Order: sequence, then structure tokens, then C-alpha cells
Amino acid sequence: MALYKILLMPSIDKDLRRIPKTEQIKIFKRIEALAVNPRPPGYEKLTDQNKYRIRQGDYRIIYTVKDEELIVWVVKIGHRKDIYRVSEDKTKYAANHPKKRSL
Repeated sequence: MALYKILLMPSIDKDLRRIPKTEQIKIFKRIEALAVNPRPPGYEKLTDQNKYRIRQGDYRIIYTVKDEELIVWVVKIGHRKDIYRVSEDKTKYAANHPKKRSL
């Protein structure tokens, strides 16, 4: 079985600033394991999205998988109480503020 390439979004640096170093080490071990198996036991597909979630203690790792290219994109890392809140806020904002189109 081929290994997947792990890519991190630039925003991951900001996400990690709020996480203790001991937890960061555990999180990176979990991310490295995605190269072998991008859908490990306990993973969950997020509803209505092409994203997956794995747990590491109180933290969640959100990522996408591109099987045809053998790539795993880590999109977001955060505490379980905060990780989904940002996505919900952006979705509500987008629904209430449609983009203006010009002809």
C-alpha cells in the first residue's frame, strides 16, 4: 500500500499556538499515521462535507483525503468545544450574506 503525502494548511500554525506542546506531539503522531491509513479506526466523515475528523484527546483534527493523488490535507486542528463553531459561524454568515455578482 502506498503512503499518502501529508499537507498542512497555513492556518495550522495559528491553530497550534493555543495547544500545549505535549498535546502537539500527540497530535502530530496522529497526523503522521494518516499517511499509512487516512481513514483510521474512529474516524468520522463530517455531515454534508468532504472532510473527515479524528480525535486526539480533547482535540480534533479535520482533514480531507484525495485518494486519486494520495494526499491528505489537514485543514483545521482545535479543541473539541471550538472546532466546529467556526465552520457553523461561517456557514450562517454566508447564508445571510450572499455574494454579490456582477454581470
